[in-house]
Amino acid sequence: MTTNQQSVEAYRGVQQRMTALLQDVDETAADAVVPATPDWRVRDLVAHVVGVADDVVAGRLEGAGSDPWTAVQVEQRRGRTIDELLAEWQAVTPRFESALLAIDPVQAAQAVFDVTTHEHDLRGALGAPGARDSDGVEVGWSWATAIVAQLRDGYGSGAIRLVTEHGEDVLGAGEPTAAVRAERFELWRAMTGRRSHEQVREWAWDGEPAIEAVCLLPARSTPLAE
Repeated sequence: MTTNQQSVEAYRGVQQRMTALLQDVDETAADAVVPATPDWRVRDLVAHVVGVADDVVAGRLEGAGSDPWTAVQVEQRRGRTIDELLAEWQAVTPRFESALLAIDPVQAAQAVFDVTTHEHDLRGALGAPGARDSDGVEVGWSWATAIVAQLRDGYGSGAIRLVTEHGEDVLGAGEPTAAVRAERFELWRAMTGRRSHEQVREWAWDGEPAIEAVCLLPARSTPLAE
């Protein structure tokens, strides 16, 4: 189980890396489409990340995670520069970190899962891959695999074995009924809905590809290479 303090430290690392990536972004790059979330420009993605922290601190949690909740975050910040968004993020972060320390550890880890997902969405938009073994990915992986295990048990479909360069994880109860070998980053991005059915099927599977059990968010309709 990831501790709240580990989640706070991981969140802080994501913020530092995203801020470094964004500090020299010009207006053209700020308006670039984010391939992983094609309805957003770079500035929209940043507005969402900042808006989540601000909404949590302010207690605006009705509909949290829904499309309307997210749309308000983006719309309220439309027209702001990247520098203005980063300044708002910096200002709200101490209170957001305090909130992370106070909530259920699973919820804190989920927040890290979300923000780290968007770090790599941003990296894809800016052509700046990296940090694939960060503590943010570690926390996000821990949270996501726990949810996959719950789903496997809920489906009654047996455990699934994930084999990556970091070792082996068996998710769910009982004997594994499927196994897959792939890079951990690829598996994790599939869990976040950033890989297509075609890409998931191309991995080395033993047993029937358990695509819906691996992809916590709906799989993309088209492949995404990062």
